[in-house]
Amino acid sequence: MRGEPDESTDFRLTVATAALDLFSVKGYESTTVDDIAGAAGISRRTFFRQFRAKEDVVFADHEILLEQAGAFLDSNQGDPWQAVCDAAQQVYERFSDWIEMSRLRYQVVHRNPALRDREIVTVFRYDRLFVEYLQRVRPDHSHLEILQFSASVTATHNYILRRMIRDGLPTSVSDLRSALAQVRAQFLGEIVVASFPRGMSVAKIVDALADHTTD
Repeated sequence: MRGEPDESTDFRLTVATAALDLFSVKGYESTTVDDIAGAAGISRRTFFRQFRAKEDVVFADHEILLEQAGAFLDSNQGDPWQAVCDAAQQVYERFSDWIEMSRLRYQVVHRNPALRDREIVTVFRYDRLFVEYLQRVRPDHSHLEILQFSASVTATHNYILRRMIRDGLPTSVSDLRSALAQVRAQFLGEIVVASFPRGMSVAKIVDALADHTTD
């Protein structure tokens, strides 16, 4: 066994990839934690310091991405609706970087009903993250409005991601960016509420509104 590795993102992804490789060959139920530890070159004890159970290793990248998305939203100082779209784009970019792992997981999960249930719960956590963030920073919007926007963002992200992972179609972050821009524009409904200094010329007001709606 190698020395105790750092508890890092790379380490967790390495173990997860080793596990998914085994699951795809031996089957999820037939693969033990000892098998995974041996393939990853770690001890059983190290495995359980990082993952509570065998099931957790399947979704290790989701845990990493949820943490990163939460940190990104917490640090945002700009438009919160755009921040949610940007967070979804960042998640997509990471899945693009880890495409082979994502495809392996898709194959493994869709052979195992218990893992499919866990995947549904995991995907819902992104939606909940977006909802909780928007409720915190935009309390002026109703809970229903926030739910509708967040659900639209996650559904759009998941649709384009599935085209890449499941169908093997060429998609890019620019495809997602364009689709999310439409979601945001439709949600905001082209309604702009603005205030301007008394006496400001009509021409300047028109210019200011144009700048706002084309940002």
